[in-house]
Amino acid sequence: MEIRDIELTTIDGAPTSLADYADKVVLVVNVASKCGLTPQYEKLEQLQKEYEDRGFTVLGFPCNQFLGQEPGSTDEIKEFCSTTYGVTFPLMDKVKVNGRDKHPLYAELTQVKDENGKAGKVKWNFEKFVITPQGQVSRFRPQTQPDAPEVIAAIESALPKAAAA
Repeated sequence: MEIRDIELTTIDGAPTSLADYADKVVLVVNVASKCGLTPQYEKLEQLQKEYEDRGFTVLGFPCNQFLGQEPGSTDEIKEFCSTTYGVTFPLMDKVKVNGRDKHPLYAELTQVKDENGKAGKVKWNFEKFVITPQGQVSRFRPQTQPDAPEVIAAIESALPKAAAA
């Protein structure tokens, strides 16, 4: 199965898949509202605003596997994201990113090696995967900020060039 064919569910319960974003550069990130890294939502939203007109989107996947740091219901998660960080990017239904019951998308993504050549389980909340329209995946560990030069380079290298001002 292609990664784009894996079934996903939006936070509102609608079926979707990465195929719905096939023409976009997608930043998949497992998110949580009660984590020390939660302020990364702000930078994720900045990326969304800066690049969405060029064919980019963040997809947030709430996850409660790390010390129960995303305990809320879907309504609570949506409310937190919109009121605290002004999140406009799509959020998906809560998923598991590790273990036997991990979501099929994460079963594929965790096979991708990070900048140190290591694949395997998601280390913590806010692990990031940049997926290009051609299906290439770049992996960035949780401590790497969304606006880190290496993340920006992975996004920009796959986007159409910006029109001259």
